[in-house]
Amino acid sequence: MNLNDPAELAVLLEAWLLAAGRPLSLERLGELFEEGERPEPARLRDALAILARSCQGRALELKEVASGYRLQVRERFAPWVGRLWEERPQRYSRALLETLALIAYRQPISRGEIEEVRGVAVSSNIIKTLQEREWIRVVGYREVPGRPALFATTRAFLDHFNLKSLDELPPLALLRNLEPGPEEADDGALPSVGSPARIESGEPAEQTSFRTLLAELDSMEQGLKTDFDDLPESGAEGVERAADDS
Repeated sequence: MNLNDPAELAVLLEAWLLAAGRPLSLERLGELFEEGERPEPARLRDALAILARSCQGRALELKEVASGYRLQVRERFAPWVGRLWEERPQRYSRALLETLALIAYRQPISRGEIEEVRGVAVSSNIIKTLQEREWIRVVGYREVPGRPALFATTRAFLDHFNLKSLDELPPLALLRNLEPGPEEADDGALPSVGSPARIESGEPAEQTSFRTLLAELDSMEQGLKTDFDDLPESGAEGVERAADDS
């Protein structure tokens, strides 16, 4: 194989991404080469661009997320691909959607601040479930009495929702100006929603974008409050940071 040829290099990268079962960063792709044959990062990017173009008009696409690059089935095919699995995933509860959305848009944020916006207590099961799925983590503690933990989203959260960075979150203006209503019964259980439809994955793919999640929240009888003026601005003041392990 001529690794100096970007087209042949693109085929090799395709093979690695198909077999990996997870996103691979540019650095990790470089590490897979022997020392003497390792292409420059610019050449790897050229090969990835060729691979992306070769996917045009096909069911799969090359997607860059927070952890790197992966090959996945295009989102528009998710309703059909989901028929491969008999189990129908449960729906997200409104309480869980609101909690996750608040953490995503106003991180770092404490549990008390989430409750202040929602007007109701946050179930411990919701926080536990989001942490077990590795979508949120504790990033510090606010220096006030009680030192409440501050939550933020993780790289796994970005990967799951097909995002490269938080800058790609859809604007909250997508939601109508809805006010939070009375808390519904909620046990904090998270549905068995599969990750984005990677072609090597054996999991269902239902929710593949945060925009879809927000649309589901918007379609419910009561939605997420979009006015965050009653929350303190996030920042370093009065916050003790935890070690960054992402």
